[in-house]
Amino acid sequence: MRIKTVPLFTGLLLLAGMLLGSDYNKRTVVTFNEPVTVAGVPVVTLEPGKYVIKLVDHDHSRNIVQIFNEREDQLYTTVLAIANYRLFPKDKTTFSFWETPRGNPVALKAWFFPGDNWGQEFVYPKGLAATIARDTGQPVPTSPAETIAELSTAPVTEVTKTGEEQPLEEAFNAPTPEPTAPEPAPAVTETAAATAPAASEPLPATGSPFFAIGLFGLLATAAGLTLSRFAYRRS
Repeated sequence: MRIKTVPLFTGLLLLAGMLLGSDYNKRTVVTFNEPVTVAGVPVVTLEPGKYVIKLVDHDHSRNIVQIFNEREDQLYTTVLAIANYRLFPKDKTTFSFWETPRGNPVALKAWFFPGDNWGQEFVYPKGLAATIARDTGQPVPTSPAETIAELSTAPVTEVTKTGEEQPLEEAFNAPTPEPTAPEPAPAVTETAAATAPAASEPLPATGSPFFAIGLFGLLATAAGLTLSRFAYRRS
């Protein structure tokens, strides 16, 4: 029987509150209102109640997660996790679960801290991983680690619904952006450049200066005749 992954807000889990620590350890306080199975050393089934989840060590390929009681004076389990990528981060802590056959607790699949694209995909021991893969029809990450010390070095593979182990799928890594065509350059609108008006050039000379001299002489003669007449009338 194939069963889909259960999201956070299904009523199987109630996120009652969060006390957020540093971005490094992702400390989160969560309240479960149903039993939840968690992979780890050891594998545990958490009863309804309030718990603290935080990272104790992480690098680019794998993370170590620990789950405590509310007072953080009792460690329930230490879990190996691998990076799980999501395209759009959310502003609240979210979990996803492997649904199990009716009558069995759901199994914690992944944990995302608010605002993070990268979350924690929990790695299950081989026997339990094979059972979940068979029930859900989906590959489940698995590791042979049996001690906390081995969580940092044990190989991680995934088990299929048929029980076969294979390398991790690319889905557990950040998707490589598809190449896109370069954006077209913005259209260039040609505009006339503003230029200062050119200075007026002097017109070339088009006639002889003798014409101006003659004209000046005629004007002088006319002025002389006018003055002579005016003097004759007064006498």
